[in-house]
Amino acid sequence: MLSDSRRTKVINAVAPIRVCDLGGWTDTWFAGTGAVFNISVYPYAEVQLFVHETRPDSEPRIIINAENFGDRYQVESHREEYGRHPMLEACIDIMDLPDNLSFEVNLYSEAPAGCSTGTSAAVSVALLGALDLLTPGLRTPHEVAALAHRVETEKLGLQSGIQDQLCSAHGGVCFIEMFQYPLSSVSQIVVPNSVWWELERRLCLVFLGNAHSSSDVHKQVIAGLECHDADKSVLEPLRRAAHSGKNALYVGDFKGLGQAMIDNTEGQKMLHPALVSIDAEAVIDLARRHGAVGWKVNGAGGEGGSLTILFGPESHLKRSFVEALPDLDPKFQFIPTYLSRMGLRRWMVEME
Repeated sequence: MLSDSRRTKVINAVAPIRVCDLGGWTDTWFAGTGAVFNISVYPYAEVQLFVHETRPDSEPRIIINAENFGDRYQVESHREEYGRHPMLEACIDIMDLPDNLSFEVNLYSEAPAGCSTGTSAAVSVALLGALDLLTPGLRTPHEVAALAHRVETEKLGLQSGIQDQLCSAHGGVCFIEMFQYPLSSVSQIVVPNSVWWELERRLCLVFLGNAHSSSDVHKQVIAGLECHDADKSVLEPLRRAAHSGKNALYVGDFKGLGQAMIDNTEGQKMLHPALVSIDAEAVIDLARRHGAVGWKVNGAGGEGGSLTILFGPESHLKRSFVEALPDLDPKFQFIPTYLSRMGLRRWMVEME
């Protein structure tokens, strides 16, 4: 909480995005139970709050500065309808913030919009984590993740799994077991540094150049799974892939991890062929020719978005893949990533 002085306080918060989400689709309400293996990585979503106490003769002011969109504007708290950035406004709305505070929130992420790497969840986790420092008590990372999930489902009425928020809040390599939607447990996969460094060296994130946009396909998949007599056995290969990926990484079996990634991607095709796009297939074929041992269409899949590629032991083959990528299609983009041992981080400093 702020002191009685009106000096500006700065709250910083960062939260990682996620890649390689084996078992995605099983962390949903229509799956009931699920298992997800995913990996948190830089680049982070970054949030800064510039906070001061409102003068007695003034009204509290809340300003959102969405840097990636070049959009800065004032909003009201506790409004019935949201405006230009509903998720950001809903995060502010769901918090029980003191009435005597004014603040500007700056948000930024280096991950492209619509990259299918849980960027929006990372932004929510970072923003809610920062706002939480203005309230009595302190939520745990798991509680912040649950709050971010509530923003999407309760405030915005969206379909949302639970894995993105949990990975961003906890960090590291996560194994998530959902025993009753949305209740879950999260375990970090702790491995020797040599395995951690090797995983980081082998991973490659490829943005397909277009924001993820396959709502019609997703609606078809959901409609087929939510009916009372749905055959949900189609989700079982995805759950198995999550367990296989976790088990393989524990023993440093990168070939086994790669196979789990491939199995998961094939499982996505079983849900709907369009979940693995023509662009994704082209990148997978190029990666295969450069020694890749695994590939995963990130997120739910569909047009646009991104892939996680796992390469073999030869670093020069990964580099040659990155060099060849623009020749395949100029819009394809290699995004440098680094594994994030930590999830949500937040701290307060006083403006100098």
